[in-house]
Order: sequence, then structure tokens, then C-alpha cells
Amino acid sequence: MNGKLKDSNVDFLFKAVLALESLEECYDFFEDLCTVTELKALSQRIVVAKMLSEKQVYSEIVNKTGASTATISRVNRSLNYGCDGYEKIFERIDKAEAADKED
Repeated sequence: MNGKLKDSNVDFLFKAVLALESLEECYDFFEDLCTVTELKALSQRIVVAKMLSEKQVYSEIVNKTGASTATISRVNRSLNYGCDGYEKIFERIDKAEAADKED
């Protein structure tokens, strides 16, 4: 983890996110916390990351998400040189979706 990021305020934010128990609670919390623009930007980045992890090309990502090539490049840099946060989440989502299909 980036040492510049870690502080008590960020810790409190992450504890709040970890306390959320449902998709509806997430909507309520993030609607209170973020502007619509901020939330759309965050959601766009995670979709871009997922598409990049699936080896989709920039032009396809631009067309499907509306993200700029600069945003795609920043997300790609995080995927390649970051803390593997995206990949951890994608693996967990994939595992949860597979378990849901079995039920």
C-alpha cells in the first residue's frame, strides 16, 4: 500500500465501506458521500479495469465506457504496477457470481 495514502481519515472511510452489508446500503452511502460525477468516475474506472483485465483494446473500451484514453492509461498503469487491488476484487466477484449460479 502507498504510505502517502494511509492516515486515520482514510482508515475511517475504509472501515465505513467494510461495514456496508448490501447493495442498497452501498447506494445510500455512496450517494451521501460522493457527487454523481464522482461516483460515475469511480464506477467507470472499475469497469475500464475489468475490461483491460479481460484484454479488451482501448478503442473498444472508449466506445463502451466513454472513458478517455488518459483514464484508460492511468487504470492500465494501476493494473500493471499497482497493488493488485483490482484483481483481488475481480477474483472475489467472479467467485461469488459462480457460487450464485450454483445455487
